[in-house]
Amino acid sequence: MTIANSYATPPVDGREGPFAMPTDLLIGDAWAPSASGRRIDILDPATEQSLTSVADATVEEGIASVDAAAAAAEAWAATAPRKRADILMACYHAMMAEQEWLAQLISIENGKALPDARGEVAYAAEFFRWYAEEAVRINGELSLSPAGANKIVVQYQPIGIALLITPWNFPAAMATRKIAPALAAGCTCILKPAEETPLTALAVAEIMRRAGVPAGVVNVINTSEPGAVCSAILHDPRVRKLSFTGSTEVGRILLREAADQVISSSMELGGNAPFLVLDDADLDEAIEGAMIAKMRNAGEACTAANRFYVQRGIHDRFVAKLVERMSAMKLGRGTDPATQCGAMINRQAIDKIEQLVADALGRGAEAKLGCETPSGAGYFYPPSVIANVQPGSEILTTEVFGPVAAVIPFDAPDEAIALANATEYGLAAYVYTGDLKKGLRMAERIECGMVAVNRGLVSDAAAPFGGVKQSGLGREGAHHGLLEYCEAKYIAVSW
Repeated sequence: MTIANSYATPPVDGREGPFAMPTDLLIGDAWAPSASGRRIDILDPATEQSLTSVADATVEEGIASVDAAAAAAEAWAATAPRKRADILMACYHAMMAEQEWLAQLISIENGKALPDARGEVAYAAEFFRWYAEEAVRINGELSLSPAGANKIVVQYQPIGIALLITPWNFPAAMATRKIAPALAAGCTCILKPAEETPLTALAVAEIMRRAGVPAGVVNVINTSEPGAVCSAILHDPRVRKLSFTGSTEVGRILLREAADQVISSSMELGGNAPFLVLDDADLDEAIEGAMIAKMRNAGEACTAANRFYVQRGIHDRFVAKLVERMSAMKLGRGTDPATQCGAMINRQAIDKIEQLVADALGRGAEAKLGCETPSGAGYFYPPSVIANVQPGSEILTTEVFGPVAAVIPFDAPDEAIALANATEYGLAAYVYTGDLKKGLRMAERIECGMVAVNRGLVSDAAAPFGGVKQSGLGREGAHHGLLEYCEAKYIAVSW
């Protein structure tokens, strides 16, 4: 891969990329370095070696990105829905044309295994296709007022400039899941990717530029001072939307910042997904689902199954099969075609996993697999299973964000539901049972925004993604995600 500004990374897919990889700020119509001259070093989590560096935006450059978005806002809002749709579809095709190259890039800077990275690119591109189709379906409403005095006309207009803040665990998908509906609705935006994984966001932005997205419609800034820069942007009265994916702790801070200007906020925050397996479940299907729900992206996902509640009649066999499957997974650098479990993102991630596992084992849980950090370079933690996790263990209330499955037995379905709901989070949950009626009843009682019944995967561009309680506000994906970037305007008319 060729990197602008004489920086270099390992080759991606054994060839040069489709363009010179940008490492600067995208503000308006051009890539440019920060006026401060500062740069952020980007590490390969599998080797702990430097890959390259990216421009480090200042508060002033954050405001300049708002200027650029504001300059493009009127023209983009006035662009015909079909034209916006055509551009988004062009972004989809351009992204899929570089699926393998992007997957390699994600694997290099994020650490995830290539199969996961390829899946992420396809999922990320799908948001462009879905919202290309939705852009022409922002339908209004017409009705007669109950008193009969006037007609009620409702139209949906772009909410305005949006600040989009994305995490490191899905650097492509979390960006497109926000950018695509914003553009479909007619909004311009500023993307602030995570400091750990900005290269993927920069590559996606360049693909979008080449696919025809006008200057200033999408701006990208990286910064080592996200608090100060995002605060300045959120206090600019021209900014009317905030969409954030990340921890609940940071989400609370951003909501306080957004309150000063009463900015519409969408929050996709932490999770601690329960995975319920009943005695009547198909064991093999439950194990397959568990492997997807737990080990997708090596457990570094807000939807990852962390707490496995397994009914006693099937518990021992479930644990044995889960250990068998997870022990066969190859741990290694993500770009190795044989790797199934890649590196964690950084040392802090390893420290957190170690602390949660040590606490559980210290309270009486049994280490069935793994649970020891390997020596050598890279931020690796092996696939691990701990059984008979005791009440009060931190791993039951804290998102582990790693390849550790904590298994807890239960006796009755009501007990499992109570255990599943015993958390401040409410993002995703999984239920396995041979009785669909029972599974749907349980799904209705679990306090979360998404439930997968006899499935290990819940994410879909066509479905409303989001949580309840401390897991967030609003929804992404589906038509719901488009309306997050719209304001409903009511017009009273008599004729």
